Amino acid sequence: MFITLEGIEGSGKTTQIKHIAEFLQSKGHDCIITREPGGTKTGEKVRAILLDPGSRDMDPLTELLLYMADRSQHIKEFIYPSLSSGKTVLCDRYYDATVVYQGFARGLDIGLINRLHELVFEDLKPDITILLDLPPEIGLTRAWEQIENGSRAALETRFEKETLSFHQKVRTGYLELAKKEPLRFRIVDASNDENQVKNDIIKTLWI
Repeated sequence: MFITLEGIEGSGKTTQIKHIAEFLQSKGHDCIITREPGGTKTGEKVRAILLDPGSRDMDPLTELLLYMADRSQHIKEFIYPSLSSGKTVLCDRYYDATVVYQGFARGLDIGLINRLHELVFEDLKPDITILLDLPPEIGLTRAWEQIENGSRAALETRFEKETLSFHQKVRTGYLELAKKEPLRFRIVDASNDENQVKNDIIKTLWI
């Protein structure tokens, strides 16, 4: 099974993915956690470029192709082999993030993004996508608090430094995708406290 977590900055994906793994393991699932960008040695190098605030002038098409390159390596080296061996793969961000960040927010053609995905990745989609939804104002406040207290990498703040309107477009994009695929998406209110969000996710994940 392939499960992804999506949401804006500060929505709690990195925290909640660990809770999900613990729950699924308690139910007998062999789980493995990964993330995008990253997830492979090559991917971590791409991640460093993509999330570096020094890359703020990167062209949107360059950004898209870097994400695609990261995902190509990730799928072939990690996701496919893990799924083939019977593991449940939990991924912090995946293809939906590319559609909303580079499509809805950056303005690149979503049809192009979809065609690239179908061509390069054989249209590999998650079985379940958990969308941790909350207002951007709350998410960004949380993210910057984590950056300031050292629990979030200060070298990976390129998207946190985007405008509020950018993050509003991202949220709108996620909700639009969830509306189009209600059977795959499970929307969870991420504005609640960590324990409540965890319980709400578990309720949607009873496998």
